[in-house]
Parts: sequence; structure tokens; C-alpha cells
Amino acid sequence: MCGRYYIPVNDDEAAFEAIIDQLQHLYGSTDTFHNMRRGEVYPTNIAPVITAEAPALMKWGFSRYDGKGQIINARVESAAEKPMFKHAYSAGRCLIPASYYFEWRKDGKARFKYAIGHSEPIFMAGLYRREKDSSLPVFVIMTRPAAPGIAFIHDRMPVIVPASAQAMWLAEPIPPQALNDVSDEQVTFHEVG
Repeated sequence: MCGRYYIPVNDDEAAFEAIIDQLQHLYGSTDTFHNMRRGEVYPTNIAPVITAEAPALMKWGFSRYDGKGQIINARVESAAEKPMFKHAYSAGRCLIPASYYFEWRKDGKARFKYAIGHSEPIFMAGLYRREKDSSLPVFVIMTRPAAPGIAFIHDRMPVIVPASAQAMWLAEPIPPQALNDVSDEQVTFHEVG
């Protein structure tokens, strides 16, 4: 599962600043742009997302069918078949940029927060769609079984798409097994606050 991730607040990561500059050009000084979250990103926040056409601002979370809350993740193993994600999987694939994501390890009643990523920005596979009650498109983050080196923290992790597969993911649906294979890169982690 992925319930939070981090986008740098400062202008110290060139990859993010190029995305932010494009978004500023597209959205200008609108409330949408000013409400974009940087730092720790939570479900329902407005965040940068990359589509096949261009970067965009979207809200994190598909509305549940019963209207009670949001779905923030989609399992890569079943997203292509599940009614909630099927159309987005075929026509609404995106990438969510982050410095790293957060996960919590449970030990009895204690919880330990970890920042997990790579030595450079990560791009998580996502799905997006438009909803009738939302002025912005909404997105979810694809998840997969955790890489062996971090499975002790949590049994799921985001699908991290390497640079070599990003254009392919945005252009056409990749079979879930192939997407799972391309994201098995070495991850780094450290405990935080």
C-alpha cells in the first residue's frame, strides 16, 4: 500500500522543478496551482501527475462506489479486470513523481515510519479518470508485492517505473506481469520521525 509520498518543497531537484515549471505555465496563478501539495502528500491532496500528453494537477483518490471515502491504490495484479480501474488501466495511465514514499512497519502496538525510494526521484505507476463531482481528474497509485529487501516493512509497495519503461507505460497498457518485472529495482530506505 502507498498512503503518503514526498515531493520536495525547495528548488533543489531539477526533475521536479521542470515539472513544476510546466504546471505553472499551464495553470498560471489559479487556486488549483496554489493548492498543489509539496512536501508530504496525503490522499485527497492535489498533486503533480504526468500523463502521455503533459503534466497535470490531479486529486489523489477515486471516489468509492458507495460515496464513502476514496480508494487511493490499485493492485497491479487485478486493475486491468476490476470495474473501478478497468477503463483507466486501458486509457488513463499516468506517472506520479516523488522523492520517496512512506510506509509504516508495525511491531505490536508500535508503528515505525520509513522513507523508501531510490537515489534519484521515483515515478510511480498510476491510473487516472474524471469524475462528475470533481473539477480535477483523480488518480490512484498502482501497488505490487513488496520487493524482498523491504517486505519486512510492509507486504505491498508502489509500482516504480524505471526511466526505460516510462514512455511505454504512458503509451499502452503493459501486461501486469511485465509491469511488475520492470519495477524490481534496488530500493533504499531509512526510518524517519
